[in-house]
Amino acid sequence: MSNLPNCPKCGSEYTYNDGSMYICPECAHEWSAEAQAENTSDDRVIKDANGNLLQDGDSVTVIKDLKVKGSSLVVKVGTKVKNIRLVDGDHDIDCKIDGIGAMKLKSEFVKKV
Repeated sequence: MSNLPNCPKCGSEYTYNDGSMYICPECAHEWSAEAQAENTSDDRVIKDANGNLLQDGDSVTVIKDLKVKGSSLVVKVGTKVKNIRLVDGDHDIDCKIDGIGAMKLKSEFVKKV
């Protein structure tokens, strides 16, 4: 069992080590061991619509009318959401909105206050 990483470009498991470089024989991609170490960090970076870094506890404003799935409610433009929590997944913000309740939002539809 090889402990070499899979190719970051094509996902091939047949990579090999050539000095300080990893090489993929299937797509000919080459990368360094230092680059591999940088890519394995678990720091998730979630940014708002303007590119500002979001963190747990931030307040954000909705920048687009959002329909609430399974309901006739709409989250209007300019709605302020306090104390957000960042989560993994497609909808990366978990929050509570006054008058609507618990929701998950996509970071591309909010801006940091």
